[in-house]
Amino acid sequence: MEEHNEIKRRIGLEQEFFLVDESGKLCDRADEFLRTCQTLAKDRGDDIPYFVPEFVKNMVEINTPPCYSSQELGKVYLENLQLAITASHQTGLRLYPLSSYPLHIMPVMRDKPNYHIQARTIGYDQFLHAGKCTGTHVHLEVPEGVIDPRVGVSYESSSEEREELLNIYNLATALDSALIALGRSCPFYEGESIGLASHTIRYRGSERFGWEGVYTHLQPVGGLLPYADCIETLVENQFNRFHAWLQAMEKVGINRQQFFEAGGSFLKSAWNPIRLNGLGTVEIRCIDSNLPSVILAVITLLEKISHRVRQEGLKVQPTQGLEIFQQEGNKLRVPSFDYLNGDLLYAAATEGVKHPHVKAYVDSILELAIADGGDGTQYLTKLRKDLDHYQSIEREILQTFSSTTAHLSEEKGLNLVLHYCDTLESQVSYLNTDYPLKTLDEIE
Repeated sequence: MEEHNEIKRRIGLEQEFFLVDESGKLCDRADEFLRTCQTLAKDRGDDIPYFVPEFVKNMVEINTPPCYSSQELGKVYLENLQLAITASHQTGLRLYPLSSYPLHIMPVMRDKPNYHIQARTIGYDQFLHAGKCTGTHVHLEVPEGVIDPRVGVSYESSSEEREELLNIYNLATALDSALIALGRSCPFYEGESIGLASHTIRYRGSERFGWEGVYTHLQPVGGLLPYADCIETLVENQFNRFHAWLQAMEKVGINRQQFFEAGGSFLKSAWNPIRLNGLGTVEIRCIDSNLPSVILAVITLLEKISHRVRQEGLKVQPTQGLEIFQQEGNKLRVPSFDYLNGDLLYAAATEGVKHPHVKAYVDSILELAIADGGDGTQYLTKLRKDLDHYQSIEREILQTFSSTTAHLSEEKGLNLVLHYCDTLESQVSYLNTDYPLKTLDEIE
């Protein structure tokens, strides 16, 4: 394909981290840590807020600017992580990178109207699950102006732009269970090994599977939404979600005007695993917080497969009875929503890649991504070749920190936390090069 036909889209990243003290215990010193980060960032010439607070004081978020390649994204991601690690050392703190703190915690929520509105609507106890698990969000850029913050999709955009949005949205939806299975990090939640992907269970929740989480009883605003067969359906789904949130607020006596005055909006009433973002992206929110090696692999996979969909003009087509990704000409056939959000989700959240159906599905996705070539391909190829023996961070923890009971002692829990604080720092030190994906490719 000629160079002038190349479609250039960017990819960005947000990752949440727990803050712990030097003994591994959770602490509420996010504001002090963030001030140090901002001072260090200004010293290197940055005025962009890459280091931001979360809704609880024991958690922070580290962001990147939008980048044109996973190589570029990996470089700035690691540079920002290195700065954050320097700030943590200066403040006597550590960054814990996994998706749940393994021991019992009681998060302290920030006193802001938008958080109180969410907590009242969902229920305070239910909402606190969101302060006990951390995620990684990846943003896939779509054509400028095609996302309209007021109604979801701009009808002033061209049919080609709307078609690209539709296919990227449906692609991201179809990848949901693969990202859950590959990214599983900490198996312990509140001191217990629950045998499930704890971030998925406790954040998304599910009435169908009995998963008690933040959005168990509000799936329209926190669960995976169905594929959209056309732009009109995508818009309709957004309005249905929005009205579900307004009704939930009204049920507990919150006036919608209070929501808007607190910064809420049409698109900001969505906490789904895949959502439209007013920044002009499809935001993927189903990924566990994890070590940099896993995050780099995930962003490489997402960049390559989304690039193929755009560049080859592939139409993402849900297909009844299909359990894998399958390219046929200009069609990319993917599993139906009933299967994706049913049996496949359950398998991904329980057995993960060990389950034969999840393994076949993930294998088909890796095959498509690898065909795009370039940096990171070698690592994805090794990952695909060894998929039978795929060792998630979660599985590694269960082998290293296993006990005769499902309960984790405080001593083992703190050792686990400090071990992965150390592992984060050693990985950043190793991978923080000019070409991090080439460095990743060299890992045996």
